[in-house]
Amino acid sequence: LHYLRACAQRTSLLHPTKMAEQTERAFQKQPTVFLNRKQAPGLSKRKAGRFVRNVGLGFKTPREAEEGTYVDKKCPFTGNVSIRGRILTGVVASMKMKRTIVIRRDYLHYIRKYNRYEKRHRNISAHISPCFRDVQTGDIVVVGQCRPLSKTVRFNVLKVQRSAAGKKSFKKF
Repeated sequence: LHYLRACAQRTSLLHPTKMAEQTERAFQKQPTVFLNRKQAPGLSKRKAGRFVRNVGLGFKTPREAEEGTYVDKKCPFTGNVSIRGRILTGVVASMKMKRTIVIRRDYLHYIRKYNRYEKRHRNISAHISPCFRDVQTGDIVVVGQCRPLSKTVRFNVLKVQRSAAGKKSFKKF
């Protein structure tokens, strides 16, 4: 184990290019970026390229997506997912899953008999890219529809707006 750590430190000194964060069992890399490009002698070391895409529809690509080192194949900015269909907004209800959040959408349903409205809500599971770092429950997010990413996930987070921690919401610190 110590030998492997020493080798890893030695190779990181030899190759200063920033590699992807390796937290999984399989080697994480972007499929569109070739990592083993040979360097010609005498040329300076170049940083490994990173695949970043503009999703369109007026949404800016986050800086963390361009400068970060994460690898997420389901990210709309750096992965293989296109946004099409509906664009929805909601409030983050739960963040207990890995890279997936639950969004609550409240709406009013009209009851014709009583000529009044009742409150209803829907929960939507959405994939959240690692480029959105400090998201908390209560934040307002904009999600875009994409292809099915899992059994329940059909949306991807495109923008995060901080929650207006007003009178009714409770915050610890």
